[in-house]
Amino acid sequence: MHVVHLTSAHPRYDTRVFVKQCRSLAAQGYKVTLVVADGKGSEQREGVNIVDVGRPRGRLDRMLDSTRRVFMTALALDARIYHLHDPELIPYGLRLKRGGKTVIFDAHEDLPKQLLGKPYLGPVSARALSGVLAAYEAFASRRFDGVVAATPSIRDKFLALKCRSIDVNNFPIAGELGSPAGDNENTGGGGRQVCYVGGLTEVRGAREMVAAAALLGTDTSIDLVGAFNPPLLGEELRRHAGWARIREHGYLDRSGVARVMQQSMAGLVTLLPAPNHLDSQPNKMFEYMSAGLPVIASDFPLWRSIIEDNACGICVDPAKPQQIADAIDFLVTNPAVARHLGDNGRELVHTRYNWRNEEKKLVEFYAEFA
Repeated sequence: MHVVHLTSAHPRYDTRVFVKQCRSLAAQGYKVTLVVADGKGSEQREGVNIVDVGRPRGRLDRMLDSTRRVFMTALALDARIYHLHDPELIPYGLRLKRGGKTVIFDAHEDLPKQLLGKPYLGPVSARALSGVLAAYEAFASRRFDGVVAATPSIRDKFLALKCRSIDVNNFPIAGELGSPAGDNENTGGGGRQVCYVGGLTEVRGAREMVAAAALLGTDTSIDLVGAFNPPLLGEELRRHAGWARIREHGYLDRSGVARVMQQSMAGLVTLLPAPNHLDSQPNKMFEYMSAGLPVIASDFPLWRSIIEDNACGICVDPAKPQQIADAIDFLVTNPAVARHLGDNGRELVHTRYNWRNEEKKLVEFYAEFA
């Protein structure tokens, strides 16, 4: 069965789209094509045929012409199943449905809640646009054949809309980012650094992490892996007193991320309490656990139930840099505790929070359309 995954926004080797879903389906015998828009050319990789429609010239071009090119290229492939990964592709998903195709929408985020957290929108505008988007999302999703949700809370939202929906969580591939035997020598104090991997934005706590670096009582650095958005935020933070304790790596591929994690003694995921974050399950939180790193996470109820109830890290108020700094200092000065927390997290990923379990759900869901 030929399956086409479509994205105009994600990079071709996106962890959820390519590394997990496309590769897993290809390994199960599906003919898998991934249509992207990055200007890096077409290629065949790990059983997946990647077709590139060219890099967009800007955000507006990505949302308009680039999405059209992705759609037209995908349509020409005349596949059985089309799997959409971006909200701007929803109108084209409806066109595919009218053409008799099986269409699956992948809800990476809770889009209406995500809009409520946009800093460039005022509260009134945000609520209005969020309501319009929620109504359109509900209209379209009821017409699609299925919705693959990144978290149980997003799945439950679509189930309440009477949509066929499952959760396929962004849990890590066990052992990919650290030694499965637990031999990370830096975890628990051998390395004087902690890491953050992901987008560097205000709502993800970039400003608070740099402020925490200035408050550290131990000789520890914070390694940042990712790109600043907007770039002006990076320019601002590089002038902060805490930047002397920051090591900036920019974007790294999976092997680079693994290297940084293996050299670190803890992982940070201190996102601010935006509406879209409270019920999210950040991919990097579980990747830290997979690498055997204790996690320093935001003190949201769901995250606390994962991190502290399973004794694999420390939860803090993400808006208080002193609490972040104190958690880092505690782990650095208590290496045995840090190692114990890291071991607990790795075991939890091995038994529960891993891609192997999520892959089974994805494959069973696809089998319904055979």
